[in-house]
Amino acid sequence: MFVLGFLAVSLLVALTPGANNLLALRHGMSHGFGGSMVGVGGRLVAFAVLVLAVVAGLGPLLSASEWALTVIKWAGVAYLAYLGVTTLWASFRPGAEPGGAEVPASGPVFSLARKEFLVAITNPKAVLVFTAFVPQFVVPEHGAVTGQLAVLGAFYLIAEGVAAGVFAVVGAVIKAVRLSYRAHRRLDRATGGVLLGMAGLLAVEST
Repeated sequence: MFVLGFLAVSLLVALTPGANNLLALRHGMSHGFGGSMVGVGGRLVAFAVLVLAVVAGLGPLLSASEWALTVIKWAGVAYLAYLGVTTLWASFRPGAEPGGAEVPASGPVFSLARKEFLVAITNPKAVLVFTAFVPQFVVPEHGAVTGQLAVLGAFYLIAEGVAAGVFAVVGAVIKAVRLSYRAHRRLDRATGGVLLGMAGLLAVEST
């Protein structure tokens, strides 16, 4: 029951709209469900790195270090702004392919995973999920703390994968509808604008 409760709460947290979920949606629109989920793999690798850091005892140091969170924050701002600008630029460029113009022709799947990884690893909120949210569910009476953190982290990754799958499915459905070229362009511009807005919100938030 305890694990099921943690999974339910984790799923709600993971379903919260954010930059990574927006990417899963967009990648589903441009590359289908399978391509989007390969991209999600990059996000899960980033989160697995954070889980390992927490298990290794670095969680309290990361969450308490204003300098570290500030560096992560501004790296995230810069990368979200970059994605927003390139997405907008591609949507206005004559003859560009809508929905995926910013993805290089060589190794597009790797590019999707790389984007998700970089957005996740430079998100200070993601850092706090693993350094502040997950440890709250540790019960000392249930065994070694490090073991519990590893198990809870693994279950959170499952919840994150399921939530990302929801956005990927929605994107794949939109792709199947075969929107007009103009509609794709508008969606691309809306996506770029939202990414820039997220970068701005992250920039003004206090760490």
